Amino acid sequence: QILYLKPPWTLANLLKCYKKHWMAVFGYVVPRSLLSTIECLSKHLYADKPFDSSTVRILLQESKKLLHAFSCRSDYNGVLPQAYTEVTKLCETLGEVRAALVEQDLSEDIMVLSENAACEKMEAMVPSLQSTEEKELHPSFHVAQENRHQEIWSVLEGVWNTMNLYSVELFQKLDPSAATMAAKASFEEAFLGLQKLLAAVKDIREGIGR
Repeated sequence: QILYLKPPWTLANLLKCYKKHWMAVFGYVVPRSLLSTIECLSKHLYADKPFDSSTVRILLQESKKLLHAFSCRSDYNGVLPQAYTEVTKLCETLGEVRAALVEQDLSEDIMVLSENAACEKMEAMVPSLQSTEEKELHPSFHVAQENRHQEIWSVLEGVWNTMNLYSVELFQKLDPSAATMAAKASFEEAFLGLQKLLAAVKDIREGIGR
C-alpha cells in the first residue's frame, strides 16, 4: 500500500523503488553505501547514449556488488546465485573480448612495421651496380621508396598514438584525486593495460631491431 510504484515492475521501476525506499527499507538489509551503486545503474542504464566497453564493465561490477550484498541475506530460492554467476561470466567474456581487440590492433601495427622493416633491409642489399634500363627507372623507384617511407612513418605515428592513449587512460585511473568507487574498481584494468603496453613496446623494439 505504501510502495512508490506498484507491481508489475520493470527494471527502471525497481531502481526507482530502491532509491525511494532506500533509507527506510533497503538500507536496513544491505549496506547503505550501496545507494551509490543503485544511482550508478540508474544513471547509465537509462542514459540516451550508447555504451562503451568501460561503462559496461563498471555496470557489471556494480551489479555484482549489489547481488552479493543481497545474497548475504538470502539466496531467494536460488535466483541470486544464478544471477551472480551469469554476471560473472559476462565480466569474463567482456575482459576476453577487450584483450583480444587490443592484441589484434597491436599485432596488426607490429606486423606492418616488421614487413616494412624487412623491405628496407632487402633494398639495402640490392647491388649498387644497375643496368642502363634500371637507371632509367630510377625516378619511379625513388617515388615508390618515398611512399614507403611515408607508410612507415604513418605506422610509427599510429603506434605512438596508441601508446599515448594507454598512458592517458592509465594516469586517469591511477590519479589519487579521482579516487571514486568506479576508479578503484578499474585499478586492475589499469594494471593489465600497463602490462600489455610493456609487452607491445618490447615487440616494437624487436621488430625495429630486425
